[in-house]
Amino acid sequence: MNDDRTSQFRDAGTDHTTAKQVPDTPQTRAPAYRLAFTDTDFMLREDLRPVRLQLELLKPELILNERGIRSTVVLFGGARIPEPSKKESARTKSLADLSKYYDEAREFARLMTLKSMASYGRDYVVATGGGPGVMEAGNRGAADAGGASIGLNIVLPHEQAPNGYVTPGLCFNFHYFAIRKMHFLMRARAICVFPGGFGTLDETFEALTLIQSDRMKRMPFLLFGEEFWRKIINWEALADAGTISDEDLELFQFVETAAEAIQVIDDWDAAQIDC
Repeated sequence: MNDDRTSQFRDAGTDHTTAKQVPDTPQTRAPAYRLAFTDTDFMLREDLRPVRLQLELLKPELILNERGIRSTVVLFGGARIPEPSKKESARTKSLADLSKYYDEAREFARLMTLKSMASYGRDYVVATGGGPGVMEAGNRGAADAGGASIGLNIVLPHEQAPNGYVTPGLCFNFHYFAIRKMHFLMRARAICVFPGGFGTLDETFEALTLIQSDRMKRMPFLLFGEEFWRKIINWEALADAGTISDEDLELFQFVETAAEAIQVIDDWDAAQIDC
């Protein structure tokens, strides 16, 4: 991370290097003597949780600012959805049938990245969770177009490495789900949700809640696969019960293809210009 600011004070990096060269004594070996910001044991203390939250929010923000990235298009979707060429290995027939959305996510990300490159990669940058399945398809589509894409990975109990298509300098790793979800939405210009499981549902409903409650601006909110989404969620039942308003059903819309999604986003942008 580059920092071009000048200061009259000695910088922390210099002291970090100098501190390694002090004489080896009982005093210098003691944990208390370590510089606080280089002391991992200290930084991992329960009392330091607020500091870790701040650091996890700040690090990606600074890097994205330095890259000049102003807006993103977010892709949520299942990690278990295979690409069509591998659908025979899917655990269920339903997963195999959903593999078509891998290709739609890949094509959508490719087309959106071409749009992003017209803004020198500053707007409409594809952002995914950086993992497999739909997330891989999104980063892969961006790579197909020759552009950059963001991956917001998270440490899980089982091993999860970022997929190989995320732009390395835009690949982040998180401890806190909440901070990761903030970064998904802070620059979002459109949200596209593909079929998925608990994680996808969590991300979807948090984003919808923020828009519904005016904590976030309205934007194109696209659910790929109307049959899937209507099967797992009875949207109209929520409105009929009065737990949401009829108008809340207008916060999102269903699409099936990449081309359809691109058209919705283009029409939305054109309407904002006309306003």
